[in-house]
Amino acid sequence: MGPLRDHPPAAVDFFEIAPENWIGVGGRMGKDFRWFTERYPFVAHGLSLSIGSPAPLDETFIQRVKRLLDEHNIRFYTEHLSYCSDDGHLYDLMPIPFTEEAVHHVAGRIRRVQDILERRIAMENVSYYAAPGKQMDEIDFINAVLQEADCDLLLDVNNIYVNSINHRYDAETFLTSLPAERVVYFHIAGHYDEADDLKVDTHGAPIIDPVWSLLETAYRHFGVVPTLLERDFNIPPLPELLGEVSHIKGLQEKWGDAHDRDLSHGIHA
Repeated sequence: MGPLRDHPPAAVDFFEIAPENWIGVGGRMGKDFRWFTERYPFVAHGLSLSIGSPAPLDETFIQRVKRLLDEHNIRFYTEHLSYCSDDGHLYDLMPIPFTEEAVHHVAGRIRRVQDILERRIAMENVSYYAAPGKQMDEIDFINAVLQEADCDLLLDVNNIYVNSINHRYDAETFLTSLPAERVVYFHIAGHYDEADDLKVDTHGAPIIDPVWSLLETAYRHFGVVPTLLERDFNIPPLPELLGEVSHIKGLQEKWGDAHDRDLSHGIHA
């Protein structure tokens, strides 16, 4: 966080963190984190809730997340509509089978998390590379979970693009079939081109033109929703990252005022 603290970027309105990286952190890093959360809005995007797992929810972990959210006045808690554990953690995001049984399983677990946290959460549409046990389309599965769980949506624009190539569907049709009233913010990121028909969601490259175009479609359809730039590795100098943030800002200005001016264009920290 050194460069960000030394030269706070005016272009960044909010930050996103992985809560697992900050639970229980003290000392100098804890003070630095507090410095930022006292000055900027924050959202939390989790990595290990494992909402689709067959194993019981880790309610002790969820209580620790709740304390972090409350202590730092974090606006949203979001997670992946996937799973990453059973008896142990797999360290990857595995696809939940697109079945009615899985809808009921996942929705019940989301409702339990919301009860513990005493707040709504948002689930992210994820990238996936196989669809084991598929009995319904991805869009129908996502919408059914959101409806039954009565939760919100973190809409990842890049994941829609990646999946549309890998699974051969129309990205704009998929995008506009999601429920606007449940969207809390957008993710946008770069990915890796393994082949013409295989894209890998890496968050390790600049955003490409078709993804920028899909973001414009999202603004046109949903309105100007808060949008966060993800970059997890191959991290370039800060000015280059801020150039992409400025591009987000430019598109938002083109398509109208942001729904939440405090959370307009942000970056993953």
